[in-house]
Amino acid sequence: MNTVIVVKNLTRSYALPKQDQKDGHKTFQAVKGTSFEVFEGEVFGILGPNGAGKTTTLEIIEGLNKQTSGQVTVLGLDNITHRDEIKKRIGVQLQSSEYMNLMTLEELLKLFASLYGLDADVDELLGFVNLQSKKYSLVKDLSGGQKQRFTLASALVNKPQILFLDEPTTGLDPRARRDVWELVKKINSQGTTVVLTTHYMEEAEYLCERVAIMDNGTILAIDAPKKLIDDLSHTTQISFLTNDNLSEDFWKEIPAVEKVFNYHPKVVLEITDLEAVGDVVRKLKSEKIHFSGLNLKTASLEDVYLDLTGKIFED
Repeated sequence: MNTVIVVKNLTRSYALPKQDQKDGHKTFQAVKGTSFEVFEGEVFGILGPNGAGKTTTLEIIEGLNKQTSGQVTVLGLDNITHRDEIKKRIGVQLQSSEYMNLMTLEELLKLFASLYGLDADVDELLGFVNLQSKKYSLVKDLSGGQKQRFTLASALVNKPQILFLDEPTTGLDPRARRDVWELVKKINSQGTTVVLTTHYMEEAEYLCERVAIMDNGTILAIDAPKKLIDDLSHTTQISFLTNDNLSEDFWKEIPAVEKVFNYHPKVVLEITDLEAVGDVVRKLKSEKIHFSGLNLKTASLEDVYLDLTGKIFED
């Protein structure tokens, strides 16, 4: 497969305001030496909670930000020395977009296309995102889902080779989110490489052929969602609520308990044998531990994140 994006040892640091400087640290490192590649025609996702460094990484690749160190090439072009050329060949949907409220969708698409020296095929673009009937409407009159679909249309005016989507469904209701997912798949099926960031596990599993799990400025793992999950398939999770403080030693008599995560009042146990479920329950009862909400589940992307970071995934 052809490689269309190469990121090597990428870092980005920001100077901290004086009131936020502690222990002599004057900078905050948002991205800490990340490296990855994106292949032509795939949907590649960067998954992580807010503050993980996803948006900063995307902005650097798009030419909207500059790295502190490291190298980035997009379509064989350096992101700093050939920034303008890269921008002509990519489409970008930012985390949030604002438009001139007194212009119609038709007028806005024509304006955006003119910035590339092109004529917009308004009917084709709006038809693609199912907004033909809104051609003469103002952006301020669109629903949240309609506005997000229009933003996708505006990112396609230059027929980009790579489309960047920064948390494209944040704030949308489940139906509108699904509509955007189907559009992303439709765009990708026509040959466009898609790179997206998300903090929705389900979104990453549904859309991405490969996903990079990112936390605290660092990429922890990259692979197909199914492969990441299959690597944990030997384990099952038991979770329950209790007000008692249970140390790891509490479970040492049950060999099948592989890992213990304590998030008072929630306890999560990774077990390697389903027969251990009975052992866990009997242990709790014999020690007169009051518990509730016992839950049993197999591995998911959320569990991959927990296994990699030791933290429950939280937005």
